[in-house]
Amino acid sequence: MEVLSSRVLLHPTDPARSQRFYRDTLGLAVYREFGSPEAPGLVFHLGNGLLEVSGRAAAPPGEAVALWMQVRDVHAEHRRLLGEKVRILREPREEPWGLVELWIADPDGVRIVVVEIPEDHPLRRDQRGLRR
Repeated sequence: MEVLSSRVLLHPTDPARSQRFYRDTLGLAVYREFGSPEAPGLVFHLGNGLLEVSGRAAAPPGEAVALWMQVRDVHAEHRRLLGEKVRILREPREEPWGLVELWIADPDGVRIVVVEIPEDHPLRRDQRGLRR
């Protein structure tokens, strides 16, 4: 399969509320708006990916879905999100695998893992010279 592009599709129980959360609270930039003016779908830039928030679901997706978002400073984002009254599921902490993770929830309870990769973490090292 040759994948040319991709995105995560999220169908919230209240599309306008979730779109406001991702656009205004998290501050994701809108890539594209489509559909009817009464019920538009929004596609957001999500780092090197895209997140589409469109349609309507009868129930939240539950714990089966999580989003992973890398940021430069997880502690600064934590303070900012507290001020925005975002639901914090877990305070920032360093995980055994070396990443600093903050867990929050969107309006439907979708878990969002906000991650900082410390300067000394292996993900920050250029691995090209190590392959043989």
